[in-house]
Amino acid sequence: MTLSEILTPSIQKAVQDLFEVTIEKVEFQATRKEFEGDITMVIFPLLKLVKSNPVELGNKIGNYLVENVTEVAKFNVVSGFLNIVISDAYYLNFFNQIRTVEKYGFVTSSPDDKAVMVEYSSPNTNKPLHLGHVRNNLLGYSVAEIIKASGKKVYKTQIINDRGIHICKSMLAWQKFGEGQTPETSGLKGDKLVGNFYVAFDKAYKEEINQLMAEGKTEEEAKKQAPIILKAQDMLRKWEAGDEEVVALWKTMNQWVYDGFAATYTAMGVDFDSYYYESNTYLLGKDVVQMGLEKGIFEKDPDGSVWIDLTAEGLDRKIVLRSDGTAVYMTQDIGTAIQRVKDMPDVGGMVYTVGNEQDYHFKVLFLILKKLGFDWAANLFHLSYGMVDLPSGKMKSREGTVVDADDLMQEMTDTAQKISEDLGKLDGYSAEEKAKLYNTIGLGALKYYILKVDPKKRILFNPEESVDFAGNTGPFIQYTYARIQSIIRKADFDYTKDALIVELHEKEKELIKQLELFPEVIQNAAQNHSPALIANYTYDLVREYNSFYQAVPILGEAESNKKTFRVQLSKRVADTIADAFSLLGINVPERM
Repeated sequence: MTLSEILTPSIQKAVQDLFEVTIEKVEFQATRKEFEGDITMVIFPLLKLVKSNPVELGNKIGNYLVENVTEVAKFNVVSGFLNIVISDAYYLNFFNQIRTVEKYGFVTSSPDDKAVMVEYSSPNTNKPLHLGHVRNNLLGYSVAEIIKASGKKVYKTQIINDRGIHICKSMLAWQKFGEGQTPETSGLKGDKLVGNFYVAFDKAYKEEINQLMAEGKTEEEAKKQAPIILKAQDMLRKWEAGDEEVVALWKTMNQWVYDGFAATYTAMGVDFDSYYYESNTYLLGKDVVQMGLEKGIFEKDPDGSVWIDLTAEGLDRKIVLRSDGTAVYMTQDIGTAIQRVKDMPDVGGMVYTVGNEQDYHFKVLFLILKKLGFDWAANLFHLSYGMVDLPSGKMKSREGTVVDADDLMQEMTDTAQKISEDLGKLDGYSAEEKAKLYNTIGLGALKYYILKVDPKKRILFNPEESVDFAGNTGPFIQYTYARIQSIIRKADFDYTKDALIVELHEKEKELIKQLELFPEVIQNAAQNHSPALIANYTYDLVREYNSFYQAVPILGEAESNKKTFRVQLSKRVADTIADAFSLLGINVPERM
């Protein structure tokens, strides 16, 4: 139970006994730093029910609590705020309850609970994953882990955009310029090789456009008439018709890309429970559209196209089927959502991790699914996030100016190596240990920098700044974890036994108060789909620990019970850091 849950019934009884008034809710807030207290009751709402001044009210309730509630040691009243000081015994008792709990703050799901499906990544198979995908993957993975820790069953999934004109561009360029290259013969990861041909297509396309314009065509005409784009469009038609040769090349090149993606996901530390492919799902929604037409949810225009009118809901008319009967993205997404629940009948909601340029699309999708009568449609959430910029500016795939995810992760590892070597903290490490540590620090820096920011905000990513060993960064938190491991290794006594102490140092109490918040932070982060809440909680915990570390001796403490308790407290903090970072997909090093 939280402190507010413990105090609420006692305060309700106090108000009933003192003023013969019943209150449903008690409003609490954190005590301001300049006042003594662990939790503050807001008195002002009571003034509507009890004719008195706030200070007098606060004093009466405070005295009642001191006399009747063992957890309350003393109080003070400032204006309309009752600052309540909780006894050391309460905090010691709480700490002993959580001291050895594995995965403290995590809740185990019940077998009967509905599951949440979290979709993320969703790449195109014509290019490698880039910086934008990095934020997408890190967010989706972290939100899935946080929802799981909050007590729900979670399935991680993605839909792969493996069809369309962009895929045919890479395929055609490989036929024209590839000279039979494969990932094996070129020495390139498959996704990078295919991405190179996407860039090669664009280069050749621009050259043809310029040639046609030099011959007197307008730019619009040249774009439509360039031979290479006409061939790509013809290839797409052949793919849709099931042409054996085109489909065989499509399968081969897509597999190159999937193998490349798998290596990137492994390096990034993200995983998936299921995969959906656009080539399988793009027709899925057509039967649903027919059903919606029969129910009057959709309407058919004279040209045969099918629409839904959402103007009454403040949106507009949206097409769900073209006049020639072909599906649009909305049709596909309707069908895919329904198929996922068929595949996993225990799914009761979904989270879509997609950039904020698709905000409108998901408003429409969710509304359509509700109108179609699916009960799980009430539990759909668009995890909308802002773009990631670099100091050098925006990225463009077809021009080859994208920041490749693999290159970025390698750059982070290299940056961590440079800064670590400059600090000179790695004496006695083997080359293998150093390489592993650089990777842990570099990836931790990248993930923390991205996840500590509210998902809705745009990020300007600065690799050097992210690997700073001071301030609100991943390496700063990792360093504190490693410092605590060093303390534990040096503890040459049995620190697992009960420590018999009755009084807490102020810094010990503040640290326990910070630990007490962790379960609630997990729940809030899950409800708000925000890894930033976990990241910034962990930073606050580490700051509190470093303040404690500076203020009191740990291994240098002469009194044995105090020394034991402080090592126990340090270990609980380290375990909580590791658990919190696991929700962000970040590893912690035993030494730094």
